[in-house]
Amino acid sequence: MNERASAGAIIEVRDLRKTYGHGSAAVHALRGVNLRVQPGEFVSIVGPSGSGKSTLFHIIGGLTPPTAGSVVVAGEDISAIGDSGRTKLRRESVSFVFQKFNLLPNLTAADNIRVALSISGRPIDGFQKDFEEILRMLGISERLTHKPSELSGGEQQRVAIARALATRPAILLADEPTGNLDSRNSLAVLKILRSLNDRFGQTILMITHSSEAAQYGHHIVHMSDGCITERSAVVPPGDAI
Repeated sequence: MNERASAGAIIEVRDLRKTYGHGSAAVHALRGVNLRVQPGEFVSIVGPSGSGKSTLFHIIGGLTPPTAGSVVVAGEDISAIGDSGRTKLRRESVSFVFQKFNLLPNLTAADNIRVALSISGRPIDGFQKDFEEILRMLGISERLTHKPSELSGGEQQRVAIARALATRPAILLADEPTGNLDSRNSLAVLKILRSLNDRFGQTILMITHSSEAAQYGHHIVHMSDGCITERSAVVPPGDAI
């Protein structure tokens, strides 16, 4: 039987540890991390390189198994369900937005989105109206017939966000989503993520090195040396920008 998260939590990380290598060469990337995220929260994770934030992201997303501890995501203990279970979780409950847009260069923006739908096995029926609103919010409704090389960096990231949301994930994991963008496009993408959270209740976990970008979340989690050192609320959420 799968371990369930505490009441209400969509993500619950308990005493999470991740070690790479063995003996004197071992690297302890995570050292007993505990984290709870409620449905509809927007949580920013900040920390320097090597703090463990990317490792935490990869484990929550089912991309890397933990060494010890438990990670319950959308009701599934992904530390116990194996590779096939984690693949199913990524297909049905979790979507990713990365620093690199990872769009297929020979496909149009629309076809990049369709590929994600095909992989997930989820039809757009019943979600079409909301998804059209998301496309309008992203400002790419008129750019769907263009290939990535015909889009700006900001537009490519917006297509990547649309692709991630097309499958209606319970959780959107964003890893440095503005890392390849200039300041104007970075601001636009952050505002879009915040709007998606406000208007659709999308749960978002975002990794960023930018303390300014982190202010768009409800809470900021600080990491250092594989540990969470602080969790603070942004009050009122997002108004610091």
